[in-house]
Amino acid sequence: MANTKSASKRARQTAVRSLRNRSVLTRLRKMHKGVAGAEQKDATSVRSLVSAVDKAAKRGIIHRNAANRRKARLNKALLAAKPAAAPAS
Repeated sequence: MANTKSASKRARQTAVRSLRNRSVLTRLRKMHKGVAGAEQKDATSVRSLVSAVDKAAKRGIIHRNAANRRKARLNKALLAAKPAAAPAS
């Protein structure tokens, strides 16, 4: 229990922010599972996931370097899936 008025306010703010951050992280995980589990990785779903990762990093929900690492891995997987999907000519 908080001893001061300001400490109790900070506790309330932390609870609200934690709930918001948890929902963003859950959404990111679900989007990533959707992209990773897809047979064919399409650019639109990867692009929307990269956008969501950028927004989470901008808000400080995930670390900036972690966001860059996730985006690099997504783009690498997308490029690896492209030649396999395209017919050889």
